[in-house]
Amino acid sequence: MNNTILLVDDEDNVLTAITRALFDEPLEIVTSSSAEQALEVMKGQSFKVVISDERMIGMQGSDFLAQVRSLYPETIRIMLTGHATLEAAMKAVNEGEIYRFFAKPWNDHDLKFAIRSALEKFDLEAENRRLLATVKSQAVELKSLEKFYPGISDVERDNCGSLVLQELSDNEMQELFSECEQKYGVNLTGS
Repeated sequence: MNNTILLVDDEDNVLTAITRALFDEPLEIVTSSSAEQALEVMKGQSFKVVISDERMIGMQGSDFLAQVRSLYPETIRIMLTGHATLEAAMKAVNEGEIYRFFAKPWNDHDLKFAIRSALEKFDLEAENRRLLATVKSQAVELKSLEKFYPGISDVERDNCGSLVLQELSDNEMQELFSECEQKYGVNLTGS
């Protein structure tokens, strides 16, 4: 997935200003002028980061980000507001689990840094999910192997936690090499 972000604000000049501020960033930027329209856009396209204004005609940003959290929990959420109230901030944090909160006018440098950090967070979390799925798959495979070869997963460790492998005789090594050569067609002895 590319570094695709969605900007949501009912003021075109804000969308233009943010897009201009991010011109030199390696981003694919999609804009939307309402929360309702943004939810429709999100049905057909994935976004790593969504940046939304709080006060918009129709659905408020905090309600929108709460829906984004529910529908697309991996997407990182950032809020912009020109009318920062404690209630709006608390609602956005508690219901939308926003990553960052910016007051208008924002600092372009700070916004860029926050977006870079959000993209990095998204990528790290995606990698963590991938690794967790791999570990779960390997655990299932190991259980399956244990059914056919009881004790195969039993290992001995030394005081430092390192694996201790039993010594194999020359004959046992030769048998193992022969079995691998027959099964995989690989010459392990070099002869």
